[in-house]
Amino acid sequence: MEDRFVYMDYNATTPLRPEVKAEMIADLEVYANASSMHEAGRRARSRIEGARASVAGLIGAKDPERVIFTSGGSESNNTVFATMFHLGRKGPRRGIVTTRIEHPCVLNSAKWLEEEGFPVTFLDVDEYGMVRLDQLRDAVGPGTLLVSIMLANNEIGTVQNLRAAADIVKAAGAWFHTDGTQAVGKIPVDVDALGVDYMTMSCHKLYGPKGIGGLYIREGAPLAPLIRGGHQEQGHRAGTYNNLGILGFGLAAELARAELESYGKKVSALRLRLRDGILASVPKVRVNGHPTSVLPNTLNVSFPGAEGEAILLSLDLEGIRVSTGSACASGSLEPSHVLLATGVGPELAHGSIRFSLGRDTTENDVDYVISKIGPIIARLRSMSTIAF
Repeated sequence: MEDRFVYMDYNATTPLRPEVKAEMIADLEVYANASSMHEAGRRARSRIEGARASVAGLIGAKDPERVIFTSGGSESNNTVFATMFHLGRKGPRRGIVTTRIEHPCVLNSAKWLEEEGFPVTFLDVDEYGMVRLDQLRDAVGPGTLLVSIMLANNEIGTVQNLRAAADIVKAAGAWFHTDGTQAVGKIPVDVDALGVDYMTMSCHKLYGPKGIGGLYIREGAPLAPLIRGGHQEQGHRAGTYNNLGILGFGLAAELARAELESYGKKVSALRLRLRDGILASVPKVRVNGHPTSVLPNTLNVSFPGAEGEAILLSLDLEGIRVSTGSACASGSLEPSHVLLATGVGPELAHGSIRFSLGRDTTENDVDYVISKIGPIIARLRSMSTIAF
C-alpha cells in the first residue's frame, strides 16, 4: 500500500479551510446568545448578520434577510416541502413536480407528499442528465404548487438550465425551488438570474463547518417553520443561534466568492486532465454527465467489467479516496438512481466511480490516480464474469 493520501471526494464533504478554522477558534469567544439585548448579545448578533450578508452575496441575493440559517441542506429542503404540505392542504394547488435525479432528501420529501395525497410527477432526464423541458412544460399547469429541480447534480455534475425551467414554472404560477447544495461556491450563482423562489445551501460543501446550511426565500414566497419556538430567523426557524457555525459559514462564503473564478479554472483543468488520462489508460469506459454543462470539479466514470465497490476499495488501498455515488446513498446496494435515470444499465451503474476534485487537488494527485486506475481496472476485469 502506498503511503499517499489523495482525496477526491469533495462532493461528499470538504475539509475545513485553515482560515475558517482559525476564525472559528477565535469566534469561540463569541458565545453570547445573539437574541440577548445586552452588549455581548448585540455583538454576537452583529457578527451573525455580517455572515448572513456574506452568504447572500455568494448567491446574488440583494437583501440578506432573504437568507435564513438552518442545520444544513436536508433541513432546508424539508422546510420547503413541509411548507408545500401546509399550503396544499388549504389551497387549490397541490401538484408537485420534481426530477428522477434529485438528492434523496428531495425525492423522499416528494414521496412523503405523494403518500399524503399530493399528485407528484417525476420528470425524466436525457442521457446527459438534463431535465426534459418538454416534459416540464406538459407537467405544470393551474394545479401545480411546486417545482423542484436541483441546480447541479451531486453524482454526475450536470448543471441544469434553470432559467429556461423557471420561465415555464412561473408562467404556470407555481413556486420554484432548487437544491443548490453542490453548485454554490463552485460555479457563479445568481438567484435573480436563475428565477428561483427558494434555494438550498450547505456550508460543508464549500470548506466550512458541518451542521450549518442556508435557505434563500424570495420576497413574497411562503414559508412555514419546520422548527417552531422563538422568534429567531424572522420566525422562520426557531432555536438558539449556532454562532460558531454561522460565522464559519460567513467566512467560507466570502472566500468562495473571492476565489470563484480561479477555483473554476484550476479544477476544470484538473478534471479534464483526469478524464483524458483515464480515457487514454483504460479501454472501454463511459464518462457520465453532460460534456460541457457540468460542475468543474466532478467526473463520473463507468468501468464495464469492474464493480464499483471493488474499484473504490482498491483505490482506497492506494491512498485514493473516491465515491461510488452520493454519500447519502452509500449504504444502499441499489445502483445509482441518477445513472439509471440517464439510461445507464444496472451493471454499468454498479461499475461507476465519482471523482470530485477540490481546491487542494494537484496535478501530481491527478497523475497518481491515473497511474493506479489502469492496473486496478485490468486486474478486476481479469477476475470478472461480466462481458464488456
